[in-house]
Amino acid sequence: MSPDTAAAVVVKAGTRTQERARAARNRRYLVQGSRVLLLALVVALWEILARAEVIDPFNFSMPSAIWDQIREWAVHGTAQGPLWEQVWYTLYEALLGWVLGVTAGVVLGITLGRIRFLADVLGPYIKVLNAIPRIVLAPIFLIWFGLGPASKVASAVVLVFFPVFFNAFQGAREVDRNLVNNARILGASNRRVTLQVVVPSATSWIFTSLHVSFGFALIGAIVGEYIGATRGLGLLVAASQGTFNAAGVYAAMAILAVVALCTEGLLTFAERRLFRWRPAEPGAER
Repeated sequence: MSPDTAAAVVVKAGTRTQERARAARNRRYLVQGSRVLLLALVVALWEILARAEVIDPFNFSMPSAIWDQIREWAVHGTAQGPLWEQVWYTLYEALLGWVLGVTAGVVLGITLGRIRFLADVLGPYIKVLNAIPRIVLAPIFLIWFGLGPASKVASAVVLVFFPVFFNAFQGAREVDRNLVNNARILGASNRRVTLQVVVPSATSWIFTSLHVSFGFALIGAIVGEYIGATRGLGLLVAASQGTFNAAGVYAAMAILAVVALCTEGLLTFAERRLFRWRPAEPGAER
């Protein structure tokens, strides 16, 4: 191949790379713009229908009333104290429950995935516990631990544990047996095989469950606060419902949605940083 031909091939490859990058960027802008447009259309339609009383504004409220409620809470505070304290209280309970649930789920999932005897013995009990509607445990935790954060953390833990456990368990079972065998041939102990082969291989499975599990942690904290608490967004929902303030209920839900979206963004960022080596799926955003 002549130098001129090689240079032309390099230029052509660079041009194709730039075109793919431009197409991916344009698609990302299109997706983001479509999301914003869809949200704006839903909010505008909701406001119009409520003002025209096609839907009952007393029961369904309207976006402008919800925004006024959030602004009032932010400026003047809530009956339970400043708004940021309520948000932080709920976030603290959800984060603590999430960390504990993830830790327990990963440790037990990897352990049972590696030790078949324990999996055979404990498997039926874990399936039975998973079949129990865990939301109904919130009143029991309230009796056990009182109105403080411990009962909400316990509710978050039981909701987070099972999805993380099953993903970690499956990830440990799906490890390439050739990698395990090669590590054993090189003299690795069971502990080193678990820490250096099994856990890294199961990480992508575990991260998949983290996105869903934090939402479960928020649900556990909110449900616990709704049943009985002294602070938190769940208490705001319960107080607003008790006074038939639909705008307050939706306002607390909107704040909770923003918290969940911010956390999802942080988890996605951490996952992309951790798995930069993994090739992107066709058409996936990077």
